[in-house]
Amino acid sequence: MKRAETLPTAFYNRDPRVVAVDLLGCSLVHETDEGRASGVIVETEAYRPEDPACHAYKGPTMRNRTMFERAGLAYVYVSYGIHHLINVVCEGEGIGSAVLIRALRPTEGVEGMARRRGRSDKLCDGPGKLSQSLGVGMPLDGCDLSDGPLRIEGGEAPDGEIAATTRIGITRGVELPWRYLVMGEKDVSVKPKVVSARSLKRSATGWW
Repeated sequence: MKRAETLPTAFYNRDPRVVAVDLLGCSLVHETDEGRASGVIVETEAYRPEDPACHAYKGPTMRNRTMFERAGLAYVYVSYGIHHLINVVCEGEGIGSAVLIRALRPTEGVEGMARRRGRSDKLCDGPGKLSQSLGVGMPLDGCDLSDGPLRIEGGEAPDGEIAATTRIGITRGVELPWRYLVMGEKDVSVKPKVVSARSLKRSATGWW
């Protein structure tokens, strides 16, 4: 099977709300010692520095320092002391914006995913689940997504409708409709209660 091209660094050097939509339909890939594990991105969330829910809101710390580096790096952090979450750093160095990858439709290495998860279902329908399934942990924080074992490859626009809704799992900035998902996808983490915008389109930037 012909592999899709890895997205270049320039892809991420844009507003995370645009990147978050454009990532839907692309594939998150991890080349592990056990083989290739991947899934099509079906849900994302955008975070910007003026957003009180963003890790960069109060400036750089040891935990969030990767967010302030250049676009195109993976920002991996631990949530609730248990779950590793994968983000992609966006915009220029020193800004502090990113896109959280919230859910995938598993496509390759499913047996390995099931082994890591200890179950055969619900492998990637949440940010912590997909990281566990793909075998992603803190050693990949700061890795270059255009040239490394963890990367994102281009893909066709989703067949389903792209919608915007409010983010989940946060207590601040809850009113911002910066969660983007493919309607009808069974692997979305949580179905939207209220849809803020429908029929969103990926930007025609020539990445694909």
